[in-house]
Amino acid sequence: MRLVGVLMDYAENDPASQSLVAVFRGELAKLGWKEGGNLRIEVRWSAGRADRVGTFAKELVNLRPDVLLGRGTPETIALARETRTIPIVFAAVSDPIGSGFAASLTHPGGNISGFTNVEGTVGGKRVELLKEIAPRTTHVGPRIDEGADA
Repeated sequence: MRLVGVLMDYAENDPASQSLVAVFRGELAKLGWKEGGNLRIEVRWSAGRADRVGTFAKELVNLRPDVLLGRGTPETIALARETRTIPIVFAAVSDPIGSGFAASLTHPGGNISGFTNVEGTVGGKRVELLKEIAPRTTHVGPRIDEGADA
């Protein structure tokens, strides 16, 4: 049986966080990973409290899981402090290179990797894609609504 340790930054009773974990479990099941069969998932909920993040990270690492999942930057930092050998996957980190989790996006190195949708270095690529689908685009920038402060 494989063990996955999950460190969430939400409260356990938060409906949105329960939904995220349910989707995670569902996607693993689609890949053949069945809880209680070939998989055990241990989730810890920090509820955004910094004093709990470190304690829960240590607790999860001490379980010796096959992989760890850190939901946000503080959770991933706490997990990284506890292990350099157990693979850590982050789910919502805005700057994995600046946070020291990865050497680069193409070759992260170390034991940490993950997903980000707020990476500044891909901004140029987004503009290129926009030009491909809308070639007549001449300006790209933030929308400033009429009457709003600039």
